[in-house]
This record gives sequence, structure tokens and C-alpha cells, in this order.
Amino acid sequence: MTDPRLARMARTIVDYSLALKPGDLLRIEAAALAQPLVVAAFTEAVRAGAHVLTRIALDGIAEVFLEHASDDQLSHIPESERIETETITARLAIGGGWNNRSLSGVRPDRLALQRKARSSLQERMLQRRLNGELRWCITQYPTPAAAQDAEMSLAEYEDFVFGACFADKSDPVAEWQSLSAFQAGLVERLSRVRRLRVEAPDTELELSVADRRWVNSDGKANFPSGEVFTAPVEDSVNGRIRFEFPAVYSGRAVTGVSLSFKAGRVTGVRADSGDEFLQAMIATDAGASRLGEVAFGTNPGIQRFTRNILFDEKIGGTMHFALGSSYPECGGRNKSAIHWDLIKDLRTAGRVFADGELLFEQGEFR
Repeated sequence: MTDPRLARMARTIVDYSLALKPGDLLRIEAAALAQPLVVAAFTEAVRAGAHVLTRIALDGIAEVFLEHASDDQLSHIPESERIETETITARLAIGGGWNNRSLSGVRPDRLALQRKARSSLQERMLQRRLNGELRWCITQYPTPAAAQDAEMSLAEYEDFVFGACFADKSDPVAEWQSLSAFQAGLVERLSRVRRLRVEAPDTELELSVADRRWVNSDGKANFPSGEVFTAPVEDSVNGRIRFEFPAVYSGRAVTGVSLSFKAGRVTGVRADSGDEFLQAMIATDAGASRLGEVAFGTNPGIQRFTRNILFDEKIGGTMHFALGSSYPECGGRNKSAIHWDLIKDLRTAGRVFADGELLFEQGEFR
């Protein structure tokens, strides 16, 4: 018997997040293990009148390719993928593989080469989204591997995922609309701010957000969501910051990350573990050593760290800062092949000042 929460999740994604309509061309990208959500979303999309492409990935394929492909193969983009990038009007990406750490043994320089080659596709999709030509949604199907990463049983993790998506409510859309209204108030308030200062143990960081646009992320591009974000002025970041949670990227976890900035660029890097990988990612290109995003997490249904950035960056009472590319809708100009979110926990200790006035303390807006 199909879990009614899964059906509500699929319906909410199709109707609310992607707002599919007759004639839309939707591409669903997913791991094979996510079949139940793929089928549910496919069904709802067809009922909405959309044309649907499915791109189902098998576990192990990416690992084999990154291990054995030549540099030319790693950099190759099939023409069919370029055509799809230009023609799809909606994209649904569903995470949920058997092994979330299958790429842990891949050399960092090979990951960086592939991401750099594919950055043109990412930039084009961002531009099409900004132009109103493309909607996308990234979500997660609850799997045993994800539950293990989160240190939960599968049943507990299912409850967590559906709760974070409000799929356990009778009317998930109404819940998202309520959160959207709350975040709209935050955006209106933050839009008047020119400078932010973050103070916490091992952290004193200042940056400018003057003339940048704050975005209300309310369950459309990410599902779940629950954040407001913008792009810092590229050369404005100064100071130091330490991140309490592990920073996970391409299945690799780096712990105890500390970064120092001067005039916008990373000038000091230290990690308790995974330092070599961190250094390699920051050296991917010129933009990887700058911050492309600053954000506040607001989702009340997410309070636990799960090693999945889709959820973790939305933990209510936290901030996150992304190394690498910025989102053009924020007015950011930083370009990079990476976008790596790192989470700062401010729930027990930490304050944020906006133009010298206290804005955020111990996980709450003042």
C-alpha cells in the first residue's frame, strides 16, 4: 500500500513547487532506488498534462566513470544534454541512492575537472530560471543510506523527511504558504540591511549585502526548503568563521572547517579532517575561494543534522555560507564550478548584527 504521505509529497511538488501545466516538458532525474517517488511524481505530472522525460541513474555508474574516464571524457558534454538544457521547462531531481559515499575514493582533482566542464550547463540553467523559462525542484526520497547518514532508523527518517516537507499534514500547500508569508517578512526586513556581522565562538565575520536581493526560498526550487538567502558583495567579506557541522560535498565529509577571509577571498583554511579535499575544492577556480551565498535557515520541522545539505542548510536557527557560485537572481557576480554550503550553528551561542543593530541571537530573529 502506498504511503499517503508519499502521494501528498508528489502532488505538492507537481502542483505547488513546479506548478506544472499542459504542454510543459519535465525532466525527472533520480536514482533507481527512488522509484516509488518517481512513479508518484510521473503520475501527477501526466495528470497535469505535462510531457515527461525520465533519467534514472544506476548506483556505481558515476564512480566507475570518474575512476576510469580520460580527461577528455570527463570534460565531454553530450549534445543531447545541451539540447535538453535548452528545451525542458521543468526539472525534478530526486536524491536517493544505495550508497551516499560511493565517490569518497575519487580523486578531488577529477571531481573538480568534471564539475568545471559542466559549469556551463549549470550557468545556462540558472539563466533560464532567472528568465522565467525553467522551473526546477530538488528533493530527497528516504533511503536506508540516507537514514544511516542521519543516524536514524528508516522509519524514523521517513517521518523526518515527510515532516520537513509538511507531507504529514492534511494540506501541505497551506503549510508552505504560511512559511512563505513569514519569510516574506524577513526578506522585506533584510532588504534594508547593508552590512552583516556574525559573532560566535571562533567566529568574527563581516560582509556587505548592500544592493543585493534576498530570496524567499519557500518550497519551490528545494523541497523541502525554509531559508532566505542572498549573495554577499564579492570583495566585502573579512574575518574568520568556524563551522560546527561537517561540510559534506560529493559524498565527502570535512570536519572542523575554519576559514579566514580578506577582501572577499579565502586567505586561511583549516580542517580537523579532510583538509586536502577542502583545499582542492577551493582551488577549483578563481571563484571557489569567494563566498557566493549567505543565508538564514528557518524550517521549524528540521532541527537535526542529517549529512544531507538539502535539509541541513534549512535547520531553523542556523546560517549557511556557500563557497563558489552565486545565484544571479540575488545580483551576485561570482562564478565557479562549485557551490559548497557550510552551516554555522547559532542556536546556542551567536549573534548577528545588521548595520550595527542586533538582528539575530541564539537562533531567533529579534
